[in-house]
Amino acid sequence: MDGNLAVIASYVRADDVVVDVGGGAGRVCLLLSRNCREVINVEPSPGMGAEFQLSADEAGITNARLVSSSLADADGPKGDIVFTADVTYFVSDVVAFVRQMEAAAARRLMITIWSEPPPNRRANLFQLIYGEEQNIFPGQAQLLPVLWDLGILPDVLVMPESPWWENQRPSTREAAIEMVLEDRVIKPQDRDQAEPLIESHFDELFTASVAGFVPQWRSDMREILITWEP
Repeated sequence: MDGNLAVIASYVRADDVVVDVGGGAGRVCLLLSRNCREVINVEPSPGMGAEFQLSADEAGITNARLVSSSLADADGPKGDIVFTADVTYFVSDVVAFVRQMEAAAARRLMITIWSEPPPNRRANLFQLIYGEEQNIFPGQAQLLPVLWDLGILPDVLVMPESPWWENQRPSTREAAIEMVLEDRVIKPQDRDQAEPLIESHFDELFTASVAGFVPQWRSDMREILITWEP
């Protein structure tokens, strides 16, 4: 459990039921299972759900269960804490989503979100490769005013640890170019046209340091915890 997860876990009590909305393969809730009575992963993706179940079984975790559904379609899962991580970027009706979370939570709601949505940090790279501006996902700067308009005044905490990928420092120019080519913003069929663009703009994309090449097309990010009592 890293420093950010330790902050989340500090809100969890031994007799709590924790509902993880869009919990994926269980990155958060399987770790929280050791701190509470039960975790419920509400996850509509069959692939993610299968990975969650496999990980729980391999680790011998018996107090974790899967609800294979979105929160809107789920049959009323209830918990003491309702948590979601990196989901609100992709929710079109965020007001309904927040209200659904509140309806499921007895004691506390928790949303974690990066200070900049991860897809947005590739905007400069996207514009270089495709010659147009990338569609921008809404982040914490858009989410907080929505909560305020709903009469919710949450606690907002900046988590202590930076994301693991901030330490990526390719040691050679070739490895740096390959890191960009392998980024999901570039479609596999577009790699051939992207490579010469990356070569010609290399000094804009990377800065050399003693630790390796530092990506300049990524902005600094911190994880934000937004939490309140219903």
